[in-house]
Amino acid sequence: MSRNHYFFALPLPLELKQDLHQRIQEQQLPFARFVHEQDLHLTLAFLGAAEEEPLQKAISLMASSIKEIEAFPLVVEHLGFFGKKTEPRIFWAGVQEESRLNQLQAAVSAACREAGFTLDNRPFRPHITIARKWKGETSFQLPPLELKEKFLAESVVLYETYLDRSPKYKIKEKIELHKGEGKE
Repeated sequence: MSRNHYFFALPLPLELKQDLHQRIQEQQLPFARFVHEQDLHLTLAFLGAAEEEPLQKAISLMASSIKEIEAFPLVVEHLGFFGKKTEPRIFWAGVQEESRLNQLQAAVSAACREAGFTLDNRPFRPHITIARKWKGETSFQLPPLELKEKFLAESVVLYETYLDRSPKYKIKEKIELHKGEGKE
C-alpha cells in the first residue's frame, strides 16, 4: 500500500495564502509547527493511504456528483483552535457559514464513501489549519486579528502528501466547479 496520504480540499488563492501567512507570522506565536504557506487549504475529506484504483473511482464519482455545483464565494472571518483552550493542538482560520460549502463537502464525502473509503464521522467544521501544538510558556490567547478575506471556491483538489518535503502537498487532480452566471 502507498505510504503517502490523500485528501480532497478547496485550494486557496495565492494572495490569500500569502496574506494569511504573513499576518499570522507577525504575531510570533509559539507553536511547534506552522503549515507552509503553499500548503494552506480547506479540507473536505481525508482519505488516508490509498491505492490508485480506489482513488480514481473517488475522483470519477466526485467529479460527477459536483459537476452542477456552482463556484461560490467564501469569507475567511475568524480564528479558532481545537484542543485545550490554554494549549491548543490545532490553530486555524475559519470561514463564514455557507450552505454551498456544506453541500459540496457532503457530495465529496458521499463519493469517497461510495468508492470504498472510510471517513471520519465527526461533523464538518470547515477550517484552514495554520499551526499545530502550542509550546508557549503561558496560556494561549487568540490573537486579535481582524479577518475578512473573501475568495471564490471554484475547484476541488485531490492532494497527495509528502511528509519528507516542504511544502508537503502536491496536487494530484483538480476538478473545477460549474462556472454559472450567478457567481457573486
